[in-house]
Amino acid sequence: MTQLDWGPAVELLRDAGEVTLACHVSPDGDALGSMLGFGLALRARGARVVASYGDEPFAVPRTLAFLPGQELLVPPARFPAAPELMVTFDTGSLDRLGTLGEPAKAARRLLVVDHHASNTRFGTVHLLDPAAAATAVLVAKLLDRLGVALTPDVATALYTGLATDTGSFKFAATTPAVHRLAARLLGTGFRHDLVSRAVFDTASFGYLRVLGTVLRDARLELDAVGGLGLVWTVVEAAPRRACGVGMDEIEGVIDVLRRATEAEVAAVLKEGDDGTVQVSTRSKGRIDLSVVCRALGGGGHRYAAGYTSSVGPTETVERLRAELAGAPHLEA
Repeated sequence: MTQLDWGPAVELLRDAGEVTLACHVSPDGDALGSMLGFGLALRARGARVVASYGDEPFAVPRTLAFLPGQELLVPPARFPAAPELMVTFDTGSLDRLGTLGEPAKAARRLLVVDHHASNTRFGTVHLLDPAAAATAVLVAKLLDRLGVALTPDVATALYTGLATDTGSFKFAATTPAVHRLAARLLGTGFRHDLVSRAVFDTASFGYLRVLGTVLRDARLELDAVGGLGLVWTVVEAAPRRACGVGMDEIEGVIDVLRRATEAEVAAVLKEGDDGTVQVSTRSKGRIDLSVVCRALGGGGHRYAAGYTSSVGPTETVERLRAELAGAPHLEA
């Protein structure tokens, strides 16, 4: 793991009486879990904490509704306009904060805690480690340096982040250190089986109907990605809404689609209610998707990255296909 200078971050937080926290829009388990876990720990030390993310309408994703610490959350409209001290989690750039980008720019001190290689270093102090399996790993280390004991609630939130970004400990980033941290978190006594069930094994019937449709309409292009293969599909807005499924519920579609053995890269294009297209991509290791998606206005990790497109699905996939065609092939 990268050797980090923890001193400036610890100095900022050691005696902080009030801290505002933010994570990226449409938060996943690592973003929301890291933020809420950290917020609960700071509150236990006596700090006043508010947390948010820039989604409108503001709602916690259904799969993460079990997370403790949601009493810390406020809608973006109630977020401080110019925080004295602000901390962001799992967020690679200002635009990923949505409407909270403006408070971040106005913050007197801005600590960025993240593990994306594409991070643009938009803060005044940074804890960035692309080698970390999850932002939750960095949060746990930061809490150790602040002398904060792990409670079951804090551990639940951080374990959610760790399990999410390792694919339930299946991805290549799962190291012995990851398992040691998981064991330490489990040692607090929370119900990890309930966390895993909620995050990985629970879905509405509406989601299952949407999943069936988008898998039926998936396209396999064997000649794409320089012959390595591309599988992709579109989650259209109208039928998704007809099934009562929100954008947060369809994040798992990519994890089903990427199983196709014939394709190196999988992509899911998700039509938003605002007309944009959110693109999620996954690689089996031969293509660095963080570079591909960065070129298209987004970012992420080597094996998992994404971006938002302002054009329709047809043109979006054409641009993605062209970018993938020029991507260098790597050793898996």
